[in-house]
Amino acid sequence: MHDETSLWRESGLRLSGFGHYYPRLLVENESGDDPAGNAVDEAVIGRLDVRSRHVADEEETPAYMGVRAARAAMEQAGIGADEVDLLVFSNWTDRQFVPEWGPHTAHLLGADRALAFDVCGACTGFVHGVQTAAALFGAHARWRHALVVSSERFSRRVRPGSKGELIVGDAAGAAVLSRGAEPGAGLWDSLLISDGSGRETVTVYPPNGWIKSSRELVSIAADSHADLATRMLARSGTKMDEIDWVVPHPGTGQLHTAVRERLDIPEERFVTNYETRANTGSASVPIVLSEMSREGRLKPGDLCYTPTVGSGWYYGGLLFRV
Repeated sequence: MHDETSLWRESGLRLSGFGHYYPRLLVENESGDDPAGNAVDEAVIGRLDVRSRHVADEEETPAYMGVRAARAAMEQAGIGADEVDLLVFSNWTDRQFVPEWGPHTAHLLGADRALAFDVCGACTGFVHGVQTAAALFGAHARWRHALVVSSERFSRRVRPGSKGELIVGDAAGAAVLSRGAEPGAGLWDSLLISDGSGRETVTVYPPNGWIKSSRELVSIAADSHADLATRMLARSGTKMDEIDWVVPHPGTGQLHTAVRERLDIPEERFVTNYETRANTGSASVPIVLSEMSREGRLKPGDLCYTPTVGSGWYYGGLLFRV
């Protein structure tokens, strides 16, 4: 936390493949489906700018979706399941006591020799997973490839009939972290910050397990984004206008606008799929990277920054060159 230099610049680690999976059911938000909501909805969500979202069925568990995203990432990276040394699985929407999702996902993939476990960190889970995997590479010199899988069923964590139901979706995203980055490329930095004083900003409590946000969410999140950017850019000696793609966790449209204005990020370099996939929790960053990669938008040499915020309170991001 107090190290003001990039963590992984000389590590030789790179994100070598991305994958995603969307549930079969695509729900369209009709133009008239924009309830006024309550005062918190107005402060946090604002106008409804999600056109469609995916909802998982009973078969599409976090492991089911995660396996399919992972296979796509492995195919792009050119590796088989028997080459995976580590699998880190992020999920907050289906947390259970035991067993964790990670070992089950690794088994379904056929990656039975991999160490597999879960992390949370709410919507910062993908950053948490990549940082954890990168750290473990330092302790295991023979490891070559890690899978970071983020799989969420956010549709189950909102009150039915609420405005929040219209802006969240289900999905899984995955990335392969490998040794062998070319000089100047690969993972440059990761940073994950926790602040327990903000624990009530977003909560999900029994018995219903529905998400509840405070009216101050957007301002708190924007402050966190600003602090994260200041720290990470300083650590790497990078300026915001040198970054090709800013791929944030998409909280709400209100938050996107606040972050872009606060950090002066041109809209064409600020990439989410929020309008068509909604807020998919920790899966949101890897699914966008996967889509961009498959569309040819994410090119070798591109510098990417992935800021996220999540309940805890957490905020963090990755900086890497493709």
